[in-house]
Amino acid sequence: MSDSLPETDREEVMARHRKEKKELQCKIQSMKKLKVDKKKKKEILEEIANLELEIEQRHAEELNRLNLSDTNESSSGQPVTSNGSEPVEESKPEASEKEEPRVSKAQRRRDKKAQDNRERDAQIKEEQALLQKSSPRILESNRINEILIKRDLLAHSVPADGDCLYNAINHQLTQLGIGSYSVPELRSMAADYIEANRDVMICYMSNPDTGDMLSAEEFDKYCHQVRATKAWGGEIEIKALSTSLKCPIEVIQATGPATVHGEEESAERKLILTYHRHMYRLGEHYNSTKPPQSVEEEDD
Repeated sequence: MSDSLPETDREEVMARHRKEKKELQCKIQSMKKLKVDKKKKKEILEEIANLELEIEQRHAEELNRLNLSDTNESSSGQPVTSNGSEPVEESKPEASEKEEPRVSKAQRRRDKKAQDNRERDAQIKEEQALLQKSSPRILESNRINEILIKRDLLAHSVPADGDCLYNAINHQLTQLGIGSYSVPELRSMAADYIEANRDVMICYMSNPDTGDMLSAEEFDKYCHQVRATKAWGGEIEIKALSTSLKCPIEVIQATGPATVHGEEESAERKLILTYHRHMYRLGEHYNSTKPPQSVEEEDD
């Protein structure tokens, strides 16, 4: 059987190559846009290089097969047998070739379109699976869940609205039966503590643009933002609330050890939060935690 391909098939192969290269570039651009650390970025760049090399090699092999099939035909256009001689009877192959093209051009176009759709859908699914598997958000979430499971805990999500720290702390306080506080109450409590301990707290605070210690005016502005705006809370506010509430506050994260503020307070009042760097595009996020039995109670 001859390996030669009709010109239409050759054009289809070339068109497919162009399509695959275009899709690969789209995939590469998506991978490059992922926000990752330097180590993960290096791994992604290596993966991109491997993908480019793989498609180039595969396309080259397909083109070589096309060229080889053309050179295997004799100058008269007749196929050569395995021993180098021409077939004795040409009438049967010719008759066979005449009988093959029974599919209409319209049907061939429909078949090709259906095949292209299947290939595109398969590539989309493959790309989505790859991005999900290597997504910093998924990797971080999986790691935090592993830590929580070992401690017989589950994650409890709170809204990402700028008040996540305060909502997570209130969920913990309510869950332990310590009390229930509104977000404004917790914000005021944190701001009051920071203002009352200016000399100590200001040592841990700096201008995000210059890195310099806050001026008196900048310090007052910071306290106002904590008290009266949706400003995101962090380590400073955790320290302030831990002392004010007399509760140790432990923060679990995907990388590195958990941090605990207020270790001198009663362990029975410990609040346990989770810290996420990659959960949302807007920035960092805090969630609360809960024991497994609370899930059953919620279901009831």
